[in-house]
Amino acid sequence: MNEAVIDSTTRLIREAQSGDGTARDRLFARCRPLLRRWARGRLPHFARDLADTEDLVQTALTRAFTNLDRFEARGTGSFLAYLRTITLNAVKEELRRSGRRPEDTERFEAADDSTNPVLEDAISADTLADYESGLDRLDEPRREAVVLRLEFGLSYSEIAEELGLASADAARMKVSRALVRLAEVMRPPDDSAGAH
Repeated sequence: MNEAVIDSTTRLIREAQSGDGTARDRLFARCRPLLRRWARGRLPHFARDLADTEDLVQTALTRAFTNLDRFEARGTGSFLAYLRTITLNAVKEELRRSGRRPEDTERFEAADDSTNPVLEDAISADTLADYESGLDRLDEPRREAVVLRLEFGLSYSEIAEELGLASADAARMKVSRALVRLAEVMRPPDDSAGAH
């Protein structure tokens, strides 16, 4: 990874935690468009009507940066997963304020615009709850690989850079293996195996 050209997110987090305001600003600038793209593609239509996506992104980033000193930096995947969780919590709070059930956020509707992440094209709204549950069962490195590729839409080259992998091919392999494992944990138990 060429850190002279592009700062690693992990390094920016460490520097920001040490009080470097410039690193904090660069980290904010790096995460904001990724989180905005994720939120725009994943928020249910009714939630997008409740509060502007940009407001939710701003809320999530403000909360994350307020608690940045306590965050244990393990790379972009863990930080974006952290931002993702904070954003989902902000959506749930907004739903509660509007009188909607927070559990409605478990089944996101597909967005109509062209900014949808790969995830929305890959699975239906009916299986999204299973996906979320399966994602929770993955170990952190696999979860990070899946989230970076499917939810944040990063290229394999970007994933390799952010996760410190040697190449785009190494990132492709990591994502592929993580997706295989995700499919395994999402697959319902085979009831017929014990029936013979």
